Amino acid sequence: MSVPYEWLVGTRYLRSTHRRGFVSFVSLMSVCGLALGVATLIVVLSVMNGFGRELRIRILSVTSDATIMGLHGTIPGWQAVQERVEREPGVRVAVPYVEEQSMLTHGQQITGASVRGILPAQERRATGLAQRLTAGSLTDLQPGRYRVVLGDALAQALHVHVGDSVVLIAPQGVATPTGVMPRMRRFQVTGLFHSGMYEYDRGLALVSLADAARLFGLAPGEVTGMRLSLDDPWQAPKVVRRVAYDLGGAGYYVSDWTDNHANFFRSIETTKSMMFVMLSMIVAVAAFNIVATLVMIVKEKQTDIAILRTFGAEPRNVLAIFAIQGVIIGLAGTLLGAALGTVISHNLQALVGGLERLLHTQFLDPRVYYMSDLPAHVEALDVLRVCAVAFVLCALATLYPAWRAGRTAPAQALRHD
Repeated sequence: MSVPYEWLVGTRYLRSTHRRGFVSFVSLMSVCGLALGVATLIVVLSVMNGFGRELRIRILSVTSDATIMGLHGTIPGWQAVQERVEREPGVRVAVPYVEEQSMLTHGQQITGASVRGILPAQERRATGLAQRLTAGSLTDLQPGRYRVVLGDALAQALHVHVGDSVVLIAPQGVATPTGVMPRMRRFQVTGLFHSGMYEYDRGLALVSLADAARLFGLAPGEVTGMRLSLDDPWQAPKVVRRVAYDLGGAGYYVSDWTDNHANFFRSIETTKSMMFVMLSMIVAVAAFNIVATLVMIVKEKQTDIAILRTFGAEPRNVLAIFAIQGVIIGLAGTLLGAALGTVISHNLQALVGGLERLLHTQFLDPRVYYMSDLPAHVEALDVLRVCAVAFVLCALATLYPAWRAGRTAPAQALRHD
């Protein structure tokens, strides 16, 4: 099958060795510039995707998909409520909990934290926190033993280790002859956990459900709420509201993980969109380089264009020759950039780890970014979107130089030859 001569001439011009290969060198630089722009954009979007994905996984490993709380602060007779909730479609597990903000002290150290009372056997079914313990076990939280499992960052802030004791101070007061005194109880540290989310590692303590109820002065059979694990976490807003409605609706307050951490994910999506727009400017600059490259090729090939015109080539044929060059440069740069960006994204954690060890620094402070590593997750839709934008910009960049080449007048081009 014969190949159109426009394709043969256009690809030959890209391999031009005239003027010591300067045109070929400029074409190569255009491809490299476009590839770097596309790769950078893919890596940044992959990091934003990975950050959001890892944040979601770590949040759900510590918290629940949805929560049902009593409108007046407690849910009496939680066993009956649990049975009804677990019969609801879409609900995998419902576990009771007691949670309050408290103060923890150890020696001269004092800090605030959320103290959560749990049933260890049921907690294993609701979240993956039991698999994230670095010391001890949730089964150590036996009623009446007054034991506590702390986040590792919280333990570090209190300067405690497994075997030490801390004093939990509840916000509720107890009337005494000397006045109202806060409820206090000494707990022994029997375990530590590391969720990877600094917010929870620094601000969560786990105790037995019965011990928490006594500490916070709840009546027997009362809990703060029910934590739900769902078959599909993405359906949490819909499912938890249906469950509350079936329970009576008016007596319950519901929330889900998308509400509790909406600002995190909204900020990630906003940042991702802004980064896409801003980093697209790098691709636009690379497209401008293609314009300069083709203009130089057109200027150098004035004589060749004139000869083609005298042999019968029409302006549209000349336009097609130089459009083919621009499209090839754009396609090569886009594909090379997509491959480079995908490879870097898949190996980003190893690259960043090596760079941190080399520079003796840490790029991500977990107290600010909620995680200390740099995850990346490549989504095919993002790669296709970046490649489409890059290729369209490159195709548009070829129009002006190709149009200039098509308007070349043979007589004027050959006048000095």
